[in-house]
Amino acid sequence: MTNLFLPLVAKMDPTDYVGFTFFVGCMAMMAASAFFFLSLNQFDKKWRTSVLVSGLITFIAAVHYFYMRDYWASNMESPTFFRYVDWILTVPLMCVEFYLILKVAGAKKSLLTKMIVLSVIMLVTGYLGEAVYAGQAAMWGFFSAVAYFAIVYEIWLGGAAKLAKEAGGDVLAAHKVLCWFVLVGWIIYPLGYLVGTADGQWYSSFANLGLDMDVLYNIADAINKIGFGLVIYALACKKTA
Repeated sequence: MTNLFLPLVAKMDPTDYVGFTFFVGCMAMMAASAFFFLSLNQFDKKWRTSVLVSGLITFIAAVHYFYMRDYWASNMESPTFFRYVDWILTVPLMCVEFYLILKVAGAKKSLLTKMIVLSVIMLVTGYLGEAVYAGQAAMWGFFSAVAYFAIVYEIWLGGAAKLAKEAGGDVLAAHKVLCWFVLVGWIIYPLGYLVGTADGQWYSSFANLGLDMDVLYNIADAINKIGFGLVIYALACKKTA
């Protein structure tokens, strides 16, 4: 294990803020995973799955951040492939959390399937536009955006929103916070897509913002994934008490 860390630390530039956020993001995700996993036994059985999924989300992200940190240190370029592999695993799990907390209001597996399918479409089309068919980025980005807004509609106004109102109380409050994470916290990802694919596209004139998207991605990932888990943790604590 020592051999893995020492070469990277020796090469790390003190002004390499991207590398710094990769390292901090990895440690933060690992700490969050340990916290969620070690707290499982304190909850009623019906809430343990939700907290377990929260731990899986941050654990998967921690593993990928370890590899993304190494990739950045070796190549000094954005680890787009590893980032999408992380998202294709963690984002559907974040969508699963809506189904898990709404089961108390009678959520059916059709909601689970819908959320997973929409999230996978959003990510696969995003990857195709950013990494495979860069010349058609606008088209693939449109498909990805449609899937994203379908998720937003489902949780804010659709079937998931209705179930949350039926559940009321702590479940409704937690659902609303998760909705805000999706609407506001996830907005960094389409913004990053626009910046990363702006070259030659119709939105080039206003998408080239001069932002270091890897730093913003890393901060947003930590806030969104750990924050998601903490909302679920707080709900499980209230329901268990």
